[in-house]
Amino acid sequence: MDIKRILIFGRPGSGKSTFAFKLHHKLKIPLYHLDKYFFQKNWIPNNYNNFLQIQKKLVKNKKWIIDGNNPDSLEIRYSQCNICLYFNYPKIICLWRACKRLFNKNKQIQDRAKNCKEQLDYKLIHYIWCFEHRVKNIIPKLKAQYPHVYYIEINNDRILKQVYSWITNIQNTNP
Repeated sequence: MDIKRILIFGRPGSGKSTFAFKLHHKLKIPLYHLDKYFFQKNWIPNNYNNFLQIQKKLVKNKKWIIDGNNPDSLEIRYSQCNICLYFNYPKIICLWRACKRLFNKNKQIQDRAKNCKEQLDYKLIHYIWCFEHRVKNIIPKLKAQYPHVYYIEINNDRILKQVYSWITNIQNTNP
């Protein structure tokens, strides 16, 4: 299997950006964090049509790791990836990690637009808690429509470590 386009999405606080950053450094594949394109400074959303055009441009690249959610535009990324990693950790773990991130953010991971400071408000808590409802009908449709995509659901750290080893081993044998 040749892995050149990796889609990472899932509940906020599940570790998507950290994992994407780690993969990016190991595999030397360009990394794109969607929050950098979705928001302007101070968490103000960009024009949505521009955001869609940016994604369409990104997925045309030969190699990429795209980290981010936006279920409404998930098909743009899903249709062009080789592998999709769905981070579906338990809600309470993601909520805890989102809280912890307020005080202990890895400053090397530049996954936000300028002046978008870490925050935890009702809107984010609700988004974390209800995320699976946003994607539960989308995922089966995408899996059926794009059977070439290798789909993996990650819901604990043991599986995450196995996936990391598997991807890095494949890439080491297929540079």
